[in-house]
Amino acid sequence: MADPTPEPDPFLEHRRLLFATAYRMLGTVTDAEDILQDTWLKWNDTDQSTVQHPKSYLVRTVTNLSLNRLTSARATRENYVGPWLPEPLLTSPNIAEETELADTVSTAMLVVLETLSPIERAIFLLREVFGYSHAEIADTLDRPEPTVRQIAHRARAHVQSRRPRFDTDKAHRDHITAQFMAACSGGDLNALMDLLAPDVTSWSDGGGVVTAALRPLYGPDHVARWILGVLAKPSVAGVVLESAHINGELGALATIDGNPIAAFTYDLVDGQIQNLRFQVNPYKLKGLSLDPDILG
Repeated sequence: MADPTPEPDPFLEHRRLLFATAYRMLGTVTDAEDILQDTWLKWNDTDQSTVQHPKSYLVRTVTNLSLNRLTSARATRENYVGPWLPEPLLTSPNIAEETELADTVSTAMLVVLETLSPIERAIFLLREVFGYSHAEIADTLDRPEPTVRQIAHRARAHVQSRRPRFDTDKAHRDHITAQFMAACSGGDLNALMDLLAPDVTSWSDGGGVVTAALRPLYGPDHVARWILGVLAKPSVAGVVLESAHINGELGALATIDGNPIAAFTYDLVDGQIQNLRFQVNPYKLKGLSLDPDILG
């Protein structure tokens, strides 16, 4: 008689969900993977026969470990050199087609989530992104349900007031991205300026490791000249710009000899680039080499 088919490992079965939870909580690929490793160790040290709902147990574990990590990370980020931006993550083009899902992992949304307290961020994500009830969240975080409801309401209002407005027309975004890369590659200042909104702002995250603007840059002329100045440096000779789906949206990826050196994401508003974000910290580009289906 053949041996019965073994039961699937709940951790492996829900790994994408667990990574998606940790990544949205922390905004970094490296920390999210660390959290998954810690969760796996905790899961394997647990008497699994006593766990009635493995998925809930695992999500609870990831959420609470992420809360602890985020609380300690905040102090570290206060001393970060220059603007702090989330780690970019290559994502499947399929995610870009699902507007709500793409929005929850967009760089713009992760930046907004950074303005929430750790507990607000956890409750917002569990409620608004993953669809957990207030009672389930209260159980996950060991908080009274009325408190969870109050925090959820406050966090939702906070996010809605800061949620960026942007165009969602795919064909138009494809066109703007192609024009952006052509202007950058050709060193065409006027063409690049034409793509930027009058109130454009750019942020660059070098973390003190590589050259980057230490403060936000404002205005088409200032932003365009800075971009072209960086691309003209001898240290980036041979750079290749190509379009890529980054954090659920079409953006641009800069590579040298096939190795990512920068990720460009932006918000497109009324046909122009309004917010432009450059991630150039080499320690924060790991997510550009992962399976783009990692978020499921």
